[in-house]
Amino acid sequence: MVELIKKRTDMVTEDRSKLLKNSNTEYRSNPKKEPGMFTSTSTRDVAPVEFKAKAAEKKSDINAVAKKDVITLPPTTTIMGVIKTMTSKGFRRVPIADAGTKRLEGIITSMDIVNFLGGGSKNLLVKNYYKENLLAAINADVSEIMQRDVAFVTSKASISDAVEMMIQRNTGGLPVVDEDKRVCAIFTERDFLDLMADTIDYDSIRDYMSTKVKTVPFDTTIEEASEIMVNRGFRRLPIVKDGILIGIVTASNIMNFLGSGKAFEKMVTGNFHEAFSEPITSLITKDVVWASPETDMGDAAKLMIEKEVGSLPVIDNDVLCGIITERDFLRAASSTYW
Repeated sequence: MVELIKKRTDMVTEDRSKLLKNSNTEYRSNPKKEPGMFTSTSTRDVAPVEFKAKAAEKKSDINAVAKKDVITLPPTTTIMGVIKTMTSKGFRRVPIADAGTKRLEGIITSMDIVNFLGGGSKNLLVKNYYKENLLAAINADVSEIMQRDVAFVTSKASISDAVEMMIQRNTGGLPVVDEDKRVCAIFTERDFLDLMADTIDYDSIRDYMSTKVKTVPFDTTIEEASEIMVNRGFRRLPIVKDGILIGIVTASNIMNFLGSGKAFEKMVTGNFHEAFSEPITSLITKDVVWASPETDMGDAAKLMIEKEVGSLPVIDNDVLCGIITERDFLRAASSTYW
């Protein structure tokens, strides 16, 4: 199945490359299109996915899978300092902790950065306090925009506790703390996917994928995409042109645009609108990796790990019919695995 997926990816690469080559020059002259929605009938009311016995053996030990080499940053770190750390390390989230005691005080995620950059309420810091001067705003302390009501688990928690907490709090990662609330590890959706990749029985992703997929046209700007992601609660957006899926842009792509310094190349006055008026297609960095509806969950998990992606668009007869994400694996497992 993985080979079939790769073959399809190779087939569309040439068309996608041609589209991307022209998209940066076409987007300003073309009329704006409304974001699209591909919809199919939901199949969510199904039995939870089954797992092999070796996964169950690990279910009581969060320490077996949580990453111990967690990096924390103090609340006085500048927003730009946090962005650079997350970009260089490939992180989607960083716990914010007291510099001396390491006690958990908050957390910052790539979605918080997108919100700050223009997508939501945190952008008011840029608009109102810093008068839309991005260069000034990114030097504010991260405490200004971090999440203070942090979902976390203790080092004595089970993996089942962590999974249920992540689902209930709609979060992709949890700091793990000791009895004094000092950060000692972090557990993420990717850690869970790594655990599940070799333990999932042969269930089709058709039954667990999300079937309502929001797409945006290729000429959408980074600022417009940020607003859609924050307002709709999406961490990723499929990009289409002439009905063809040409890529997926994530919250991390947008954050990395700033962290890499590319956002500043178009700036003249320092106004944040200048930085984010570029087409969203300029942020697409990988070829489309996709799956068919009949791909089994184990193969899908392995492909996501191999390609280092957090989701797979699901294509049936050349039509985008759904998407499966790391979050869907959590939901699929939560009822029966534990």
